[in-house]
Amino acid sequence: MSSGKVLLGVLVGATAGALAGILLAPHKGTVTRKKINRQSGAFVDGVKEKFDGLLEDISEKFEKVKNDVTEFAEKKMAKPVDSKYAKPVNN
Repeated sequence: MSSGKVLLGVLVGATAGALAGILLAPHKGTVTRKKINRQSGAFVDGVKEKFDGLLEDISEKFEKVKNDVTEFAEKKMAKPVDSKYAKPVNN
C-alpha cells in the first residue's frame, strides 16, 4: 500500500473519530475541547512523522535514480563515437 493511501486513511479515520467523539461526548464542552486539543496535537505529530518518512523515501529513490542515470551516462560517454553516424565504434 502506498504511503499516500496510508496517510489519507489516517486523516479520514482521525476526522471521523474526532467527529464521533464530539457528538457522543459525555463531558462538558470545555473538557471535550481540551481533550480534542491534546489529541489533535498527537495526531499532528503522527502526521509529521509519516510525512517525514515519506520525504525520506522519496529522497532515497531520487538519489538512486540520479546515481543510476549518472552511471549510465558515464558508461555511454566512455565509448568512442563515430561522429558521422553518431554510433559507438566497435573495435
